[in-house]
Parts: sequence; C-alpha cells; structure tokens
Amino acid sequence: MSTKTVNSVINAGKSYQYVDNGEPMRGGMKDVYFSPDRSYVVAFYRDAQDFASRERLRKIVTDYYNSFFNREGGDYYRELYCWPTDMVEADKKVGLVVPCYHANFFFKKGYASNDLIKGKEKEGKWFASPKFRNKQFTLRLDEAELGNWLSYFQICVNISRGVKRLHAAGLAHSDLSYKNVLVDPVSKSAAIIDIDGLVVPGLFPPDVIGTADFIAPEVLATKHLDGKDPGRKLPSRLTDLHALAVMIYMYLLYRHPLKGGKIHDLDTEKDDLLSMGEKALFIEHPQDASNRPKLNQVNPKELPWADVTKLPYTITGPYLKELFYQAFVTGLHTPTERPPAEMWEQALLKTTDLMQPCSNAACEQKWYVFDNTHSPKCPFCGTPHKGTLPVLDLYYEFKPTVWKPENHRLMVYNNQYLFQWHVNRNIIRNERLTAAQKVPVGYFVFHQGKWVLVNQQLTSLKDLTDDKEIPIGSMVELTDGKRLLLSREEGGRVVIITIANK
Repeated sequence: MSTKTVNSVINAGKSYQYVDNGEPMRGGMKDVYFSPDRSYVVAFYRDAQDFASRERLRKIVTDYYNSFFNREGGDYYRELYCWPTDMVEADKKVGLVVPCYHANFFFKKGYASNDLIKGKEKEGKWFASPKFRNKQFTLRLDEAELGNWLSYFQICVNISRGVKRLHAAGLAHSDLSYKNVLVDPVSKSAAIIDIDGLVVPGLFPPDVIGTADFIAPEVLATKHLDGKDPGRKLPSRLTDLHALAVMIYMYLLYRHPLKGGKIHDLDTEKDDLLSMGEKALFIEHPQDASNRPKLNQVNPKELPWADVTKLPYTITGPYLKELFYQAFVTGLHTPTERPPAEMWEQALLKTTDLMQPCSNAACEQKWYVFDNTHSPKCPFCGTPHKGTLPVLDLYYEFKPTVWKPENHRLMVYNNQYLFQWHVNRNIIRNERLTAAQKVPVGYFVFHQGKWVLVNQQLTSLKDLTDDKEIPIGSMVELTDGKRLLLSREEGGRVVIITIANK
C-alpha cells in the first residue's frame, strides 16, 4: 500500500493524494482510489480519453461547476450532486477528483438479519424493490433503514430538482437510474452521481445508452441502427424524463411500470427488448389491460405491490395520477409529451399536502394520500380515518374581489404546520426558499374536541365568515364552510374549509 500524488490539469500547482493498495474499486469505466482522509476519491479512466472527452470533462469541472455551485442555490445543489471538482492525469491516464458521499448514504445496519451490506452504498435499487421490505424475505432491509411512504416523496422531490437543474443548463444525465442515484429514506435525501457522463446536446454525445429498466423505449427500439443514422435515438433530456418517471413510480409503488405479464417473443432477450422498447405498454394502462401482471406468475415476495388492482397507481393522488398517465400512456412513445422535471417536483409537493398519517401504529407505510372521500382509509393496511378531518381548499384573487380555486388542497392533522408557501402564491416552494421562508407561520391542533389553527406569525389572518381578525398568538376554530383570509399581501390566499368524515 502506498500514497501517491497526482497533479491537476486544470489548476496549476494543485495536487491530490490517493492511496493505492493494488486493488482499486472498479466502476464501469474507472478505477477508484480513496484519498488518505477518505474525503474524496481519485477515479482514473481505464481507457484513453480522446480530445472531445477531455474537453467535456474539463467543462464539467470548470464552467458547469461554477454555474451550478457558485451562485444562488448552489449550497442546495452541492448537497444533491456528487459533482467532480477537478481533473487530473497520471501515466497518461485521465482521472477526476470527486467528493465522497455523505455518511448517511452508507447502510448503518443494512439487512435486518445480518451485516452483509452494512457500510455499503445506498443505491436506489434496495428501496425500489418490494422484496427488500417483505417480512417473509430473509434478506429484507432493517426497518431503521426504510423510512416511511412520505420519505420517498421528499426523495423524489430532490431527484426531480436535480434533473430540473441539469436540463435548465442544457445538459442531460444520460444514465439516470436507481444505480446512479443514492437515497436515504431516514434523512429523506438523495445524491445524483456519475456526473461525468453528462450529455451536452450538439457538442458532446453520450458514452452509454443508459441502465436497463430506465432506458427510454425509443432508444431501445433504435439501438440496432448505426450511431450516425438520423433515425437512431440517443440519450437526451427527453430520455432523462422517461427515466425520472420510472424512478418516481418505482420509489412510490415498488414495481416497474412496464414489466407486466404480456409476452411478445419466446426468446427472453428479444421479449425484453420489445416489452421495454418498441412494444412498451404501461402495466396500468386504463384502456389496455393486456400487460397487467399475472399474479399467479408473480414472486410472492413482490406482493401486495405487484397487485395493481389492490394498490393501483391512483393511490399516489390526483396530481401524480395525471403525470403518470402523461409519462406512460401519452408520452411513452411520444417523448415530447413527457412531463418535465419541474412538473414532477410541484406535483410531488402538492401531494404531500394531501397526506394523512395512518392511525394504525403498526402500518408499515405510516402515511397515505387523502382519497377525496368523506370516509378515507389507508390503502396499505385498510385502517379507516378516525374522527373529523378538515380539508382546506386554497383560493387566489383572480381580480379584485374575484377568488378562484387553485386546484391545491391542504389536509389537516394534529400538530401540522402552515407555511408561507401555503399563505401566499408568490412564494414558491422550491430549492431557493430562504431560511426565513421555511419557518412555520401557524399550526393546526385538535384542541378540546375542536380543530383550530394557531396563528404564530400571520399579521393579517382574518375569519371572513365571522368578520373577525385573528391576531398573532390567538387561534381560530376550523368549521365546515368557514372562509379564512391568510394574508392581505399581494398573492395572499383565502382558504375554504370542508370537514370530512363527519
């Protein structure tokens, strides 16, 4: 074992150390060595890099690095991406310097029954498969690693924001998959890795076509064509959007949206190519049930998630239902129809406002999306909601004295917070929120048999129904039909309250 030094080819005079024990970690294209303090790695490409590849890597660690991280919102993205920081060369081999993942992206326990994966990276595959959470499976993950259903919504928000930012810069990841996204349900965080494969349209073509299960149908359907054939489809922003939709579907429903029971060819390899490519069909297509999973052929460890009748994609709520349809029905073979990353981000966030904690302490998912009925129940364990349930519909001022619904609801539960992005439509819930905007302005509580909103910071909260101001430090009861003005400022909202489960 020896410590070696390698020089930057970007920053004159800068050098890095790495530990060579003769057995580097081997990635798909690179040999990876840790720094002595394990704060970064030096990853050398095994194959020689031509001028175009070197130029792409140079731009990734200079121009794109600066545009992503040395501006507003940079701190958020620095946590989200595992982005190369420098380019090095030794013995005619090009390498990258990449920060190490945070400690939370390594399993603390791993499997419930043994330590086989303790300390290993938390690749998304562990959390997108039903068998690793099935208590009948010996190698299931420990409950302390799994988080709850709400955790995966926040994870998907972070991934969507990461893809949104890449696309805004004119870049495509090209190999977006749960192998290249680390997740931690405990901290509800994600890390997008393998940034060095970024595609710059018209300048740098992709090195790979993607990872199985996440490759867009048009890429698979044309992979037999020559790379210079105008009909050949290669990874791009639009193929990223297919991979993003697949990933979100799998993190929330623990099954693949295209892997069903339909057989296209007796040759397994050809069948897989057709079912994921030219003949791809959503397993929950509302008008074509031919690719529904055949439960008598499903591994019991994949139940109940493989049963699309018992746990259909509609349990993710109205906003995501619409986007899944757009991604896997209208946009599956028409890439331009696929929802952009920002639409996924906002739909996921609005869906978290529809979520309720399950009253069954033994429920494995702990949360579910309100089903817009007067008697909601958890779809996972079947437990009905107990007691009354306030539903707040948000309205905005279309023009003076004319208020219109925003297609945005806020479900209430005990000790839930109200935030500025609920109060004012001009405050967008995204990665650019300031620390002050993240502070709650009120909270809901079930107090002495009544639901109330406690005003913590709202300077112009008013009960419009009773024509009564609600000063800071006081509370207002939530009753059926009541109208509350949350703010008089421009963009301020009115909410109308419905009491469900009466």
